[in-house]
Amino acid sequence: MKVTDILLIIINFAGSLAVFLFAMKLMSEGLQKVAGSKMRAVLGKMTGSPLNGILTGTAVTAAIQSSSATTVMVVSFVNAGLLTLGGAVAVIMGANIGTTVTAWIITLLGLGEGSGYFDLPLLIAAASLVFFFAKRDKMRSVGQTIIGLALLLVGMRFLQSAMPNLSEYPSLLQGIASLSGFGFWSVLLFVAIGAALTCVLQASAATMAITLLMLHNGWIGLDVAVALVMGENIGTTITANIAAMVAGVAGKRAARAHLVFNLIGVTLTLILFRPILMVVQMVFPNDAPMALSLFHTMFNVLNVSVQSWFIPQIVWIVTRMVPEKKEEKESDEYRLTYISRGPVNTAELNLQSAKKELQLFSKQVLHMYAMLPELRSVKNAKEMNAVVERIARYERLTDRMDMELTKFLTAVGSGDISAHGSERISAMLCVSDNLESIGDSIYQIALTRKNKYSDAVHFSDGQNANLAEMSALVENALLVMDGNLVDYDRADLRAAKDAERAVNACRDRLREEHLDALRHNRYGYEVGNAYSGLYAQYEKLADYVINVSQAITGEK
Repeated sequence: MKVTDILLIIINFAGSLAVFLFAMKLMSEGLQKVAGSKMRAVLGKMTGSPLNGILTGTAVTAAIQSSSATTVMVVSFVNAGLLTLGGAVAVIMGANIGTTVTAWIITLLGLGEGSGYFDLPLLIAAASLVFFFAKRDKMRSVGQTIIGLALLLVGMRFLQSAMPNLSEYPSLLQGIASLSGFGFWSVLLFVAIGAALTCVLQASAATMAITLLMLHNGWIGLDVAVALVMGENIGTTITANIAAMVAGVAGKRAARAHLVFNLIGVTLTLILFRPILMVVQMVFPNDAPMALSLFHTMFNVLNVSVQSWFIPQIVWIVTRMVPEKKEEKESDEYRLTYISRGPVNTAELNLQSAKKELQLFSKQVLHMYAMLPELRSVKNAKEMNAVVERIARYERLTDRMDMELTKFLTAVGSGDISAHGSERISAMLCVSDNLESIGDSIYQIALTRKNKYSDAVHFSDGQNANLAEMSALVENALLVMDGNLVDYDRADLRAAKDAERAVNACRDRLREEHLDALRHNRYGYEVGNAYSGLYAQYEKLADYVINVSQAITGEK
């Protein structure tokens, strides 16, 4: 074989693979946009029984055609403390079953003599949807999905034509045959090759397509193809582990659970390799690609059926694989929980992760606000400084959270996303900005309290009672805001406005009483300045609080 021949084969194959990968991306993103809001709702309720988690993972992955997208989301949810590690393991198991749908699509529609029958009709149908329903988001997304499926089938035909005829290159056939001649060691070798290839391509569907084509063209036998598929199941775990690199301990454990599950599954299957191979060959004796697709489904279904009974043990294993460091445990209260970001673009589903992160952001702000009353009961300057420093640490945390969320949402919004998703991103950016401003306001209140203490300024019992009343009203507004962040579609804007009006009314009353007190010299300038500054800061904080609820509901 000449060097030029090898280069041509590589170039043709790489181009065909690029078409296939683009088609998978197009189809997956289209499906995510079609079912985006429903998928977000489903992924937000992954906290039930192991069976519910498995069914959820299966359904979501089958719907969006991307197990990597599902596992990356799971890592981010666990990292944010919104999904237990046991629940994450169950969802990951289900994702492994859901991803087998891709192999059946490729086998049934993309191989054989009839593989080109659906390409043109699908493209015409998709073009019609896009043309006639150009202004309807849902129809455009359906059209994108169909175009993706059509291009996937076209990509499969390109891959088939790019595969060289081995009868013309006997040395290549002999090389593959030599690798298959070491019995069980050859099986292990091809498991490693499948894992490595999937790690490089970052798409198990592409590796599966290549394996099916090699099997269909007679390059490899069913035993080698089965070994490659097992390796692909190990290789696909790299995506979640890359996503977990910026995650906390919990996120890393979820990613390791994906790896452990597949390693155990491959080990069990290798023990029963020959009996399983005999079963699939008996079902499809004359159709090797169908037999391989059946094996892929059996492999994952049987592994889930067995390992689902041992989820606590898997959790135990990964907990020891990723121990919690002492310094992380001590600083956990103040550590920013980053949104996990992997190499997979899941724009619509990432909004659920951002929503959960904003809920976490709100909890941090509430916790920060709850520290303010401690400033009224400190006994000395040391205690005062300690409380103010804790609040300052939280203020720095809110700055970091806002920065990370803004970067994340901007990146998601720059991708291909529906109009509804784009509106939701704008609202989330506004929410994040106002939550950060609330953190700043709390810190300013703390500094005012500290300065008052340092200057030996003392309020009367009446002033303290008025400030306590104002503080309680602002706390109520914060709690209403926090509740509205749970479900944007059911946010109670009326309750938020009532809470803000109560704060404003209290501010107006305190201002009137304050001006009257100044006119009658009931207290001096320093006391009056500190007092009016505090109730004004509380009212300003409440303005940022109502902005959050207005952003959620879309009110300008």
